[in-house]
Amino acid sequence: MYSFEKVRDFTNEVFLKIGCSATDAELATKVLVSADLRGIDSHGVARLIGYIRLWEADRINPTPNVRLVHETPSTGVVDGDAGLGLVVAPKAMDIVIDKAKNVGSGWISIKNSNHYGIAGYHAMMALEHDMVGMSMTNASPLVSPTFSTERMLGTNPIAVAIPADKQPPFVADFATTTAANGKLEILQRKSEEAPSGWIQDKEGQSSTDPHELKEGGALLPLGGDRDHGSHKGFCLGSIVDIFSGVFSGANYGPWVPPFVSFLPMPEDPVGEGIGHFLGAMRIDGFRPATEFKSNMDTWIERFRNAQSTKGMPNVVIPGDPERNFEKERLANGIPLNEKVIDDLQEVGKKFGLSF
Repeated sequence: MYSFEKVRDFTNEVFLKIGCSATDAELATKVLVSADLRGIDSHGVARLIGYIRLWEADRINPTPNVRLVHETPSTGVVDGDAGLGLVVAPKAMDIVIDKAKNVGSGWISIKNSNHYGIAGYHAMMALEHDMVGMSMTNASPLVSPTFSTERMLGTNPIAVAIPADKQPPFVADFATTTAANGKLEILQRKSEEAPSGWIQDKEGQSSTDPHELKEGGALLPLGGDRDHGSHKGFCLGSIVDIFSGVFSGANYGPWVPPFVSFLPMPEDPVGEGIGHFLGAMRIDGFRPATEFKSNMDTWIERFRNAQSTKGMPNVVIPGDPERNFEKERLANGIPLNEKVIDDLQEVGKKFGLSF
């Protein structure tokens, strides 16, 4: 176990070493380590070495000028100036929230950005303002549409955060694939097989080999196959891609730049960087916030107490597992896989830091 403070301080030092301002380094660290605290290990410090390799490949600008390049009272496009998505997205979400304060809702599509960490972090920024927050992003093309062997979409997550009163907020944060790529990376580190329905080989046949992507295989849309609704997962991933990339002028579909630095950039880009889409809606744009949040308490309590299937646990409200992880890990530390520790030590050596 590694204390939250140790992981946070090391990560912050690394971002400072690549040239981020003190403010941006602190912000990027907060977003990245929030994934480890919330139990989403695939998107936390395990990704730090990937960001550093992108920086070394001149694909990340540590001092971006994040700015609005088009707007209406409720909408806009932000240019992330090739910055860390960990910095670009929260800054854009601040703009979204300001627009929602002024006109009831705010919607921003973002271009020229990079991987932005967990989608839920950005959606949750709206909660303290009595707003519903939304967040989505396109990502490296690793996913084949239903009936295809070609990798066309990313894992393209969607997050929605909804405040309550006495109950904790409802926070749904999920990939539009059966499993995110980071889950395969975790299985690789543990030398374990993937469950059926997560991936296919390059011929389109189901596989349990977590290394399949390296052999030309692909992740599968949510549902796994047509009989289990993969066409619906394909639809969800497509919506994210269009909102994030086509709205903003970012790359989309198979043209989205890969997260890993050793893969070549697309030769014929259709936009700039990767794209995100963020939104916020004021609750009082629909009804008084106190009434809404009281009703959300009732909704959450009723679903939490729904009759369980025999032998199964109680219904889990979106956000509950992550909140429990956060409480436990703040108290007892963050578990890190040996491969992740090796990567962090490698990063440390690059910058004269010790982990």
